[in-house]
Amino acid sequence: MGIEFGWWNKDPERGKYQVAVVIHGGNIAWTRHQGHHTSWEPHTPSDEDRERLVQEAERRLPRRLITQKQFDEIKRLSEQSGPGGISGRRYRPSPEL
Repeated sequence: MGIEFGWWNKDPERGKYQVAVVIHGGNIAWTRHQGHHTSWEPHTPSDEDRERLVQEAERRLPRRLITQKQFDEIKRLSEQSGPGGISGRRYRPSPEL
């Protein structure tokens, strides 16, 4: 079972968009989407996004929603560059016709 985090960001150029982070099996996937009728696309996180992920994880730690081991894994994965590996049925590309 993966751990999911999400929040909204505001950017003067792109406007308001939602960021979602899924951590599962030692992999991290950063995605973003803007508006209700747009698809999720890979998101390259900024330093602020990485800090926000660690802050969100720190909030869950005292409430025992995640373990210390999971928190350490989140900190390690948040230091990686790029949007992370995207896998699974949700991200399967459609066949070209």
